[in-house]
Amino acid sequence: MELFSVEFLSALISIIIIDLVLAGDNAIVIGLAARNLPKHQQKQTIIWGTVGAIIIRALATLAVVWLLKIPGLLLVGGILLVWIAYKLLVEEKGHDVEAGGSMWEAIRTIIIADALMGLDNVLAVAGAAHGSFLLVILGLLISVPIVVWGSTLILKWIERFPIIVTIGAGILAWTASKMIVDEPFLKEYFANPFVKYGFELLVVAGVVIIGTMKKAKEHKKETLKEV
Repeated sequence: MELFSVEFLSALISIIIIDLVLAGDNAIVIGLAARNLPKHQQKQTIIWGTVGAIIIRALATLAVVWLLKIPGLLLVGGILLVWIAYKLLVEEKGHDVEAGGSMWEAIRTIIIADALMGLDNVLAVAGAAHGSFLLVILGLLISVPIVVWGSTLILKWIERFPIIVTIGAGILAWTASKMIVDEPFLKEYFANPFVKYGFELLVVAGVVIIGTMKKAKEHKKETLKEV
């Protein structure tokens, strides 16, 4: 992939959006883990916890980028990512995180919680990077500081404009479809551009439409219960 080409820039934008949509909750985890600490320690804890989380996230993503070169794993990763995109639309996430009693406990909690919560993010970013380690690192360097320092603003935007989550799910589904069509042993089936782009459109439309319908159905059930 040529540096700063249209393909490179579109992949980088996809990675940043994926990071922002999927990692918004991780920023809450950081705040919750540090909430019982004295004010002067909270900032240090957030900085070092975030640094640790970035290192773990970068290493995990780079490992997945490498693993996706193994025959068959692009297909498996693509199918998993379709499911992650669907879940993003229909699931409500909880934030049951124990606050750390000391600065190091809080930092450890942030790193472990981010690693566990970031599995979907790692797969999505690795898929969107198309084998480019540079894209992974650039995406993390741009998006993680935004997530940490602008988490409240991001979450307010998502609450005010739910379409952001739908767009994020659509990008995830598109990334998943591209992973599937790029699987070497399936390439002959997608040699025809009409079939290739038709499949990608079908996956994106399927995830967004089915996920939105499911979410509306669940919301209707909740409303009826309250009544």
